[in-house]
Amino acid sequence: MDVLDFGGHVQHLFTPDRNGRFEDITLGFEDVRGYEEIEPYFGALIGRFANRIANGCFSLNGRQCQLPVNNLPDGRPCCLHGGNFAFQDYVWEAEPFQEGATVGVVLKSVSPADDQGFPGTLWVKVVYSLTPDNLWRIDFEAQSDAVTPVNFTQHVFFNLLGEGNGNILGHRLKLNADFFTPVAPGLIPTGEVRSVSGTPFDFTSLREIGTRINDEDEQLRICGGYDINFVLRRQGIPAGELAPAAMLCEDSTGRAVEICTTEPGIQFYSGNFLSDKNRGKNGRALGHRGGLALETQHFPDSPNHPEFPDTLLQPGESFRSSTTWRFFTITDKP
Repeated sequence: MDVLDFGGHVQHLFTPDRNGRFEDITLGFEDVRGYEEIEPYFGALIGRFANRIANGCFSLNGRQCQLPVNNLPDGRPCCLHGGNFAFQDYVWEAEPFQEGATVGVVLKSVSPADDQGFPGTLWVKVVYSLTPDNLWRIDFEAQSDAVTPVNFTQHVFFNLLGEGNGNILGHRLKLNADFFTPVAPGLIPTGEVRSVSGTPFDFTSLREIGTRINDEDEQLRICGGYDINFVLRRQGIPAGELAPAAMLCEDSTGRAVEICTTEPGIQFYSGNFLSDKNRGKNGRALGHRGGLALETQHFPDSPNHPEFPDTLLQPGESFRSSTTWRFFTITDKP
């Protein structure tokens, strides 16, 4: 894995296929200019608030907080991934480390009060770790001197065939989620929590992503494919402990990844807005649905939905969140 201190971007991530042949399985750019000028959030750290906030505003203790409006899906304004200059634009203080056979990097930064309209100064530490058993772990920690919403994620894009080697429709996906949060036009959650049963959003068992992506379904039409938050199954698992979230595998190569997280949700995005204009590190066009993202997170627009899990960080408290990706190969279909 190669990590940039600019935006905490994971630039390269090499894993072997079942025959031991390594391939870079994450989307990105060969130089920093691509991340600065094109930026589909390839491999970026996301914050202060991942995903969308409707109209770029929310109310907090009687104060109306206005964030940048940097996204207009269906012409409806929202703040996406923290604003115009957010975590993916920071140059992070970076320090590599090694503990036994585990290696990694510690990234630190400070977001000043009213940065992008968010209250309070926010001190952030992010740790990437790679372990000898092919586990990538990310640990987020943050403190603030004022009440403020926080929602962090890592926006790595996967293509288990290798970057630029076709689309992800043949990948098989399993999500540990019985419910999802449907959206209105503009990709903002309605507040409903809906069962996946009988819908194209049922990934409770492994199935190919492409089997139902073109179904006649209102949510698929609004999203242009999959771009939705799933409610992870955490019954009986204490807060702060890792729980299974997803498994992704590609049968022709045997590459697979299993994701666990402390977060309550995961956003599955099927690369609907990628196109041939996006060219990766090897110069090849990435193409429509040439990668996918599985972003562990709190729910979108949570500051405007008190019924959703709380995202408010209080002064004197610490926000902590962890996600792991375990890479392995399969010899046959599991």
